[in-house]
Amino acid sequence: MGRCLALIVPASLVTAAILFTPTISVAKPEYSRRTKKECGFCHPKDSWDINDAGKYFRDHQHSLEGFKPNDGGGKSS
Repeated sequence: MGRCLALIVPASLVTAAILFTPTISVAKPEYSRRTKKECGFCHPKDSWDINDAGKYFRDHQHSLEGFKPNDGGGKSS
């Protein structure tokens, strides 16, 4: 019984950690094709972060319709 418990407890903890870890959103190439924008329009160079354009895209059902860039490129200042 102790041996079985020694396997079940760690396995349960790992499973719980995987299930309850927030998922990471990943940019998809079809977003770039559909919007006809380069990845850098919504993402700073060499970063997983998103700028104002990326936040707008995320918050408006994956659409840039109506987005007005502050500085002409959709980049945060």
